[in-house]
Amino acid sequence: MEKAERDLIMRQQVVLPQTPRERRELAALDEDLKAISLTGTPFALRLRNFRSSAEAYLASSGGPLPYMLRLREIERQTAAQEAKLHEAWRALADESTGDHRLFAERWRSIAGAWAFDEVNDLIERHNRWYPVESKLAMDPRTGDYVKVNGRDYRCEHLDASWVLERFPPTLDFALAA
Repeated sequence: MEKAERDLIMRQQVVLPQTPRERRELAALDEDLKAISLTGTPFALRLRNFRSSAEAYLASSGGPLPYMLRLREIERQTAAQEAKLHEAWRALADESTGDHRLFAERWRSIAGAWAFDEVNDLIERHNRWYPVESKLAMDPRTGDYVKVNGRDYRCEHLDASWVLERFPPTLDFALAA
């Protein structure tokens, strides 16, 4: 490290005495401030991006909004369904005793008969009310609501294809899981 660079680093945060030039500049600034009639009076508040409303007050004091609660419940129920499906998938794999075709047929029929009524009802309500509850903006080019974090706000319904995507009807895969 060079001496000039070291001295520059060492002088950081050090308050040096005022030079005659700085004293003249401060005096001129003081004269200018005395000439301004508004010196010492507070500025008027101009809140530009704020509208007080009953909805904003209730939302701020009422805790999570309905769509937040609904999304949390959708995630909870989906995780519970996934856990039950995983147990059934593994149990069927253990029962199949190496018969790949029988496992695939039985698993497809179980996936098709699995009931997702409660969570699908929540997903339907979310897809219907989320844009209104979150005040989602419209995209004038598409005529639809804007994307949220680059994705469509709509949640997909749970059905047999959703089950088979997560738990494929492959016996070797099920036994390895």
